[in-house]
Amino acid sequence: MIGNSMLLDTSIVIELFKGNLSVANTLVGLETVNIPFAVLGELYLGAYRSLNPKKHIDQISAFLTKCNILLADSITADNYALIKADLLTKGKPIPENDIWIAAVARQHDLILFTKDKHFKEIGGLILEEG
Repeated sequence: MIGNSMLLDTSIVIELFKGNLSVANTLVGLETVNIPFAVLGELYLGAYRSLNPKKHIDQISAFLTKCNILLADSITADNYALIKADLLTKGKPIPENDIWIAAVARQHDLILFTKDKHFKEIGGLILEEG
């Protein structure tokens, strides 16, 4: 586990951007706030598709000064494959990016802070629901 820290899903970052105090209070006192590469991609996609991309890109840039971005490597890819194989066997597909997010969480033994219920389908994850 990476210190006193959490891994944030896109749904939680969006709630932070909206000013959700409950989400913000959950993050107070954490040593590190981590986001996986896939969340950053989803945030940028949302910004570029918005009516005001510059505003949202600036918001993301400010947020990133407080975050540790976790990248993918061969261990992440292995976790991804194991998770996806299990989900396919169970007949419980979830979005591809969420499988990558879960793979990063498992790899680093991090609590995944999310609003998305489908992460419950993945074994070996510790979830904090927002």
